[in-house]
Amino acid sequence: MNLARHSISSTPPVVIFDIRFDPECRIFTTATQAGFAVYRVRPLQLLRKRELTGGTLAAVIPLYTSSLLFLVGGGRSPRYPPNKVILWDDALGKEVAELEFRERVRGLACRRGWLAVALRRRVVVFRLGEVISRYAEWDTSDNPRGLLAMATAPFSTLLAIPGRQMGHVQLVHLPQCPPPESTGPSSKPLSPPPASTKHPVSMIIAHTTALSTLSVPPSGRLLATTSSRGTLIRVWDVVTGKLVRELRRGSDKAEIYGVAFRPDEREVCVWSDKGTVHVFALTSGSGASNRQSTFSPLTPFIPLPKYFDSEWSYAQYRIPAQSSHISLSTPLSRSPTDDVVDEEKCVVGWIQSPLDDREDVQEYQLVALTYTGGWYRVSLPGTTASASTTILPSARSPISASPPSVRAMSAARPRSTSGASFVSRPDKGKERERDKEGRDRDCSLQEFRRFGRWDGWG
Repeated sequence: MNLARHSISSTPPVVIFDIRFDPECRIFTTATQAGFAVYRVRPLQLLRKRELTGGTLAAVIPLYTSSLLFLVGGGRSPRYPPNKVILWDDALGKEVAELEFRERVRGLACRRGWLAVALRRRVVVFRLGEVISRYAEWDTSDNPRGLLAMATAPFSTLLAIPGRQMGHVQLVHLPQCPPPESTGPSSKPLSPPPASTKHPVSMIIAHTTALSTLSVPPSGRLLATTSSRGTLIRVWDVVTGKLVRELRRGSDKAEIYGVAFRPDEREVCVWSDKGTVHVFALTSGSGASNRQSTFSPLTPFIPLPKYFDSEWSYAQYRIPAQSSHISLSTPLSRSPTDDVVDEEKCVVGWIQSPLDDREDVQEYQLVALTYTGGWYRVSLPGTTASASTTILPSARSPISASPPSVRAMSAARPRSTSGASFVSRPDKGKERERDKEGRDRDCSLQEFRRFGRWDGWG
C-alpha cells in the first residue's frame, strides 16, 4: 500500500469506465480496459477479477453479492453490442442470458428477482427467474442519462423513472421485493410491513429543468431529485408527493453525479464535478443540523429571496487531486491547481464501521471511490477517530459556496497607504473563529488505499 502523497509524474493513472456499489454497499464492481473486477468495500479487498478480450464494458451491475452480474458493452470498441444487456454468471465464467433492444441501453437498476432497463424514451422492466420475462414498460421524457432508481429492501415496491414531461418523476409500484432466503434454522422469516392506508401518488413535479439524478433509499419511502442546474437537492415523500426538504449544494452551477441516503434515512450525501462531497441532515435525530443563512430568521418578516432560507450541508469533504492525473490530462490553457480541473469523478456510499475499534459501537462513514483508482474512507464531524488509524492524504479545505451572512456583505478591509491590507485584532479573532467553524464542518480521512492496477491487474 502506497502511504505517501503522489508526486507529479508521467505514470498514467488507471482508467476506470464504471464503478457500482451493490444495494447494501458490501461490494462494488469496476470495469476497465482489461475486464471487470469485484471488490469488498471494507476492508478493501479484490474478491475476483475477470479479464475479457475483444472489447470494453460500459457498465457492470452486481446483483447483490451473488455471482450474477449484468454487463453492458461500451467505449470505442464494445465487448458486447451497446443495445444488449448480458447476464453473466461469474461462477461459470460465461454469459447465461441476454436481452436485446432496438436502441442503446442507457441505464440499469436491479433488485431480487427484477431488472429495469432505461432506454432513451422508455423504461422496460423484466421479471428474473428460470426464464426472464418482460413485465411492463413505461414511456418517459428524453432520458439520455438513463435515469432510474429502484428500492431494494424486502417488501419494497418503488421504481422511480422520469415522467413524460421534463423535470417530472413517475412513481411506479412493482410487486413487493422478496426477502433474502434464510441462512440458518434460527433465522426468523421477515414479515411485511402494514399496508399504507393512503393511495400513493404516481407523479411528482420535481424541477422545471431536466433531471440529473434520481435516488431512493432501500425502503423506497423517500425520493431525492436534482436538476441540470446542480444547485438544489429536493427530497420528497413518495406516498404524499410532498416536498420534505430542499437542500442547497451551492450557488454556482455544477453537475451532480449522485445522491446517496444513509441506510437509516437520517442523512444524505451529494457529490458533484466540484470534487466535494456534501452531507446533509434530514432529521433532528441524526445529531447534526444543517447550516442556514444568518438572514433566515428574517424571512417571515421581510420578503427576501428564497436563497436566504436555504439549508446548506453541515459537513463536507474534498476529494484530493491525483498529481499524475493532473500532469497528463490538464489542458495547457489551465493551471494544474484550477478548481475545476483537479477534482476527480467519484462514487460515494455509506458503510458502518466500529467506533474506536469497539465492535459493539458502530458509526456511519462514507467510502468514496474515484475513477482513477482511489479508495477513501471518511468519518463525519463529531466522531472520534481510532487511535490505530493512520491519517493519510488530508483533504484540502472546501471551496464551495457558504450561506450568505452579514459578515460576507460587510465593507472591504481597510488598506494601508502602501497598498497592503491589514486586519485589526478583533477581525483576526473573528477570522480564527470562522476558520475553526470551517474545520468543524470538515470530514476526516481515516484511510486511503488504491485499487485497479495496484491490485496486479488492468
